[in-house]
Amino acid sequence: MVPIVIKEVEIPDGVTVTIQEGVITVEGPKGKLERRLEHPKIVIEKTDRTVVIKSEFARGKEQALVGTFASHIANMIKGVTDGFVYQMKVVYSHFPMKVSVKGNELVIENFLGEKHPRKAKLYGDVKVNVKGDTVTVEGINREEVGQTAANIEHATRVKNRDIRVFQDGIYIVSKGA
Repeated sequence: MVPIVIKEVEIPDGVTVTIQEGVITVEGPKGKLERRLEHPKIVIEKTDRTVVIKSEFARGKEQALVGTFASHIANMIKGVTDGFVYQMKVVYSHFPMKVSVKGNELVIENFLGEKHPRKAKLYGDVKVNVKGDTVTVEGINREEVGQTAANIEHATRVKNRDIRVFQDGIYIVSKGA
């Protein structure tokens, strides 16, 4: 009996998956994503409506990587079908903040009364919309959307003040599709 670890990811209608030399390409109604997923002991195959990730004689690290590869492929499929949306809230009590998008940066002006604006980098093909005190980050790549939201949150980190009093910032309120 050979110990085999197998994970399967279903491919919905309207999505095409191609695998060539370790590069997985997923195309759907919202766009196209590519990612290199390869390991010497892990085999990724495409059947009719599923992607099969398997490993024979897998140790702990390979078993974990089989699940990780399956999650990455599932996230790519979800991204090209539904996309990812993070809702963020602009919170201030002391100084009114002005938040705007300029090029590939989100500019936060008058944060805690500071004279110089703080900036957060926007990654990849992420769209950021600012409407009132709501910031919406959306895109098809989960990592790019999450990293952009984290950069925005990090740009408004309060330093040298009591964070129990100065709760100003831009915070993630919801993550979803």
